[in-house]
Amino acid sequence: MLDENRGQRLVILGTGGTIAGRAAQSGDNVGYVAGQVSVADLVAAVPALAHLPLVVEQVAQIDSKDMGLPVWQALARSLAAHLDDPAVSSVLVTHGTDTLEETAFVLQQVLQPRKPVVLTCAMRPASALSPDGPQNLSDAVAVARQATGGCVVVVCAGQVHAARDVAKVHTYQLNAFDSGDAGPLARVEEGGVRRFRAWSAGDSRDAAPAQASPDLLERFLAAEALPRVELVTSHADADGNLVRALAAQPAPARPLKGIVVAATGNGTVHRSLVEALNEAKASGVRVVLASRCARGRVVPHAGLAFEHSHGLSPVKARLALALELLMG
Repeated sequence: MLDENRGQRLVILGTGGTIAGRAAQSGDNVGYVAGQVSVADLVAAVPALAHLPLVVEQVAQIDSKDMGLPVWQALARSLAAHLDDPAVSSVLVTHGTDTLEETAFVLQQVLQPRKPVVLTCAMRPASALSPDGPQNLSDAVAVARQATGGCVVVVCAGQVHAARDVAKVHTYQLNAFDSGDAGPLARVEEGGVRRFRAWSAGDSRDAAPAQASPDLLERFLAAEALPRVELVTSHADADGNLVRALAAQPAPARPLKGIVVAATGNGTVHRSLVEALNEAKASGVRVVLASRCARGRVVPHAGLAFEHSHGLSPVKARLALALELLMG
């Protein structure tokens, strides 16, 4: 594939994560501290990037398990500014793996970028005997330079995943990400990108509601907090105590605005939990069903107890509902 963006600047933003982690010993791939190596040093460690026109910026330096609205806002601001620069072809973000799928989804929803935004990561720290970060970074740069059109994608272990579909599915293996039934968008092979399907962000019939609003980014950047949406799981021997406790929390707690249920199977929910959810719904709380199953989606049908998640996983359905509520 031709390099579509040769001669234009590529921006690389760092947020920390395992890719920037260090351990006391090179043989330790789990007892490390995330977010210790600067993104500039990560880039410098990949000789193949030395000749490229790059802009490198450290947006944050955290373990992605601690990701939240302030870092998302800083990242979105920086991305928006760089994407508006005609000299910038695409933007790459280094990120931790734990919440990578959530950040990718949020950025796709609030930015709806017209240029490629590529997130990459690592499962081993930079101090590892054989770190995977340099190859993932190199692959992500290849994708950023060869992609056309706007979309947020994730590059890891040679695969390219859409923000809507990607999920972390393994705790330790290098190929920790998967796109479920949809499959990956593409694969990186020796610096070339072999595509399997369209990269368009809107090619699914299950579009999340929040992405349609042109002023979502403005409201997102101005928000002090996202509307409170909690995630609960339906399981054997469940009851409604957790839901009732969430709904009854007194001030100064943020009022509960929504609940996403990680339901069993095709959106089924324990009857005791349904009773409490109906009480919450009657008080004005939105209730959305996703499935706790790793693959498939909640297929809409007349027997669903509540509205479905438009094919989103529980964690992404929570974010989609919060962004929708943010728009009023």
